[in-house]
Amino acid sequence: MAKQVSSQGLQWFQDNRFGMFIHWGLYSILGRGEWVMHFERIAPADYHPLAQQFNPIRFNADEWVNTAADAGQKYLVITSRHHDGFSLYDTALSDYKTTNTPFKRDPIRELADACARRSGIKLGFYSSLLDWQHPAYRFRKESGLAWSDYLGFLHGQVRELCTQFGDLACLWFDGDWPRHAIDESNTHFLAGGSFEYEKLYDMIHTLQPHAVVINNRHEDPLPGEDIQGFEQDLPGMNSAGFNTTQVSTLPKEVCMTINGNWGYHHTDHNHKSARRLVHFLARSASGGANFLLNVGPTAEGEILTVHARRLRQMGTWLKLNGESIYGTRAGIIPPTAESVSTRRENVHYVHVLEYFSDSVLLENVPDSVQQARLLCDGTPLHLERRDTTTVLTIPDELRDPFDTVIELR
Repeated sequence: MAKQVSSQGLQWFQDNRFGMFIHWGLYSILGRGEWVMHFERIAPADYHPLAQQFNPIRFNADEWVNTAADAGQKYLVITSRHHDGFSLYDTALSDYKTTNTPFKRDPIRELADACARRSGIKLGFYSSLLDWQHPAYRFRKESGLAWSDYLGFLHGQVRELCTQFGDLACLWFDGDWPRHAIDESNTHFLAGGSFEYEKLYDMIHTLQPHAVVINNRHEDPLPGEDIQGFEQDLPGMNSAGFNTTQVSTLPKEVCMTINGNWGYHHTDHNHKSARRLVHFLARSASGGANFLLNVGPTAEGEILTVHARRLRQMGTWLKLNGESIYGTRAGIIPPTAESVSTRRENVHYVHVLEYFSDSVLLENVPDSVQQARLLCDGTPLHLERRDTTTVLTIPDELRDPFDTVIELR
């Protein structure tokens, strides 16, 4: 039987509910998203020299971690290496890395140290299963390399991440889409080359027994994957157009962008409001899922001001209402267009996101519930039973502009 995360590690991950995703790399220099190499058909030989322009002089690991803390986020997941093959840390397995650029520093080491200084925040890593620069992955016959050489590199980098940066929150994998010829250069991959997941996941769970493994591309999670991931959508919704509607019994995580791109894109100004982001956080928690919200820092190493502002607005809401998110599990009161719920044992939290009338109607509220009060300040609210329907009345002056949370006891 495949190893899984420890019960303590899984509980920590589920209890902490809200994390920061960070997509950052050479693509930030071009400012056209993390897939620019593929979409614009930039040859590896033409993309590789970007490393000599990488010099994010404004990068400050403590500022990034403090922004996450201000937002109420409890873990960070950063791209240790994206599909373009550039490593954001001082790996011993490649020369294509930050320490061989004008920057010369190891930003992931600095982030790990900053997380250690800020109690309660853990670091996790995104690792690409693809590598558009690695000669063994690209399968150039003249390289004399085989698929096994690429697997040695991939597994070796994951071993480095598991042994050099302390206790991790998670390992997050991306790039397994065997039904799509999206990477037509790789003959091995299109022929069904294996990533040897069982060996990879067992290594992670041995070296990092408390870190969860997430793969965002498997509709049926594989043995050894602890969390089912959903991209740009809530579990089972599939409104993003490329995500599975199939929901496993595993705990879940929703990852999402603040605007429309993961990596920095200089023309993308379609930023979601803080109110909308709080709604996604509440809806994720109500379905038993964490919410991993992405930032794409600039080439200079700064989180966009508008994104930092959105995050801090979420943090302000969480300071008053975090009890309804952290440490909770999926709600048992059915969700509606206007409300969702979370719960902690016999306490239920109703998140009122929209108002369609003067009252909020809830179905199947447990008979044991006798009291309703505003979570943020304890103000009692009127609760009325009408057969199977529970009616809550929330005066206008008590309504939160983002999400009004009512505690039912």
